[in-house]
Amino acid sequence: MKKIKYYYNTNTLRYEKLETPLRVKLLRVLGFLSASIVTAIIIVSIAYRLFPSTKEKILIQQNEGLIQNYLALDEQSKKLQQQLAQLEKRDNEVYRAIFEANPIPDSAREKELQQQKEIQLVQGMNQFDLESSILKTLNNLNRRMSSQQKSYVQIGQFIKNKAELLACTPAIQPLSNKDLKRIASGFGHRIDPVYKTVKFHAGLDFTAPQGTPIYASANGVIKTAAHLGTGYGNHVVINHGYGYETLYGHMFKIKAKPGQRIKRGEIIGYVGSTGKSTGPHCHYEVHKNGRPLDPVFFFYNDLTPEQFDRIVKMASVSNQSFD
Repeated sequence: MKKIKYYYNTNTLRYEKLETPLRVKLLRVLGFLSASIVTAIIIVSIAYRLFPSTKEKILIQQNEGLIQNYLALDEQSKKLQQQLAQLEKRDNEVYRAIFEANPIPDSAREKELQQQKEIQLVQGMNQFDLESSILKTLNNLNRRMSSQQKSYVQIGQFIKNKAELLACTPAIQPLSNKDLKRIASGFGHRIDPVYKTVKFHAGLDFTAPQGTPIYASANGVIKTAAHLGTGYGNHVVINHGYGYETLYGHMFKIKAKPGQRIKRGEIIGYVGSTGKSTGPHCHYEVHKNGRPLDPVFFFYNDLTPEQFDRIVKMASVSNQSFD
């Protein structure tokens, strides 16, 4: 039952029924609703701060993951920069200092086009796709740099082996021949001085006075240093490795000893006329994998192009050999 309220009216000196105007009722209702809404907002805000929703929890976890990923990317980027600096240094040493070249990679030629493609690609990505793309790119760079580093190690080894190969390849004349007048007989079929028949001459004959020093034409190890009755008289055979061997025949005196390590330009004996020989000279042969080669093509270290052309013509003349 609704309680009825009365008030004393001083004008009429009577108790009258209390009636609340509609305007006051509406104001009261609006005030109550406003207070309720504000209170609800405050409560919800506090609740969201203290008790995040499922979606917020997911976003917080993703944000923490992004932070960790960015830290990892930053660390990985620093390592890649250090490795790139080392590779750039080695690259400069290999290409500029050794080969005296400045190669331009194919990627540089398409640099502008690639940049435009990358900008368009990045603009169409959201934050998570961009992060994932960066991770993939860095991982790919890491693999490529590791492969490139191995390649540079191999290049360094190739250069070292190439230097050793060049040092062990016959490259000079076996005796001093500045005026190019000491070649008496060349490589190929020549008239034998004893039998007067055409026979294969497996080397070059250098005439010189007895006692003229004979030099090793490349680095190697003395394989033979003796008179074995094979017609070469006192002779020396040097094993240079890489399939190369050289022979120096008819020596007056042998200076080298079997097993001795020899460097290009060292004296290994002296010109003579021992064995099957018709006069003092040095018979010089070059062998590759057991097959005799024309020694004239192994004089590129101590001859100019003009001198080389001249000596090739001299060695090609068909005449009588000295042995």
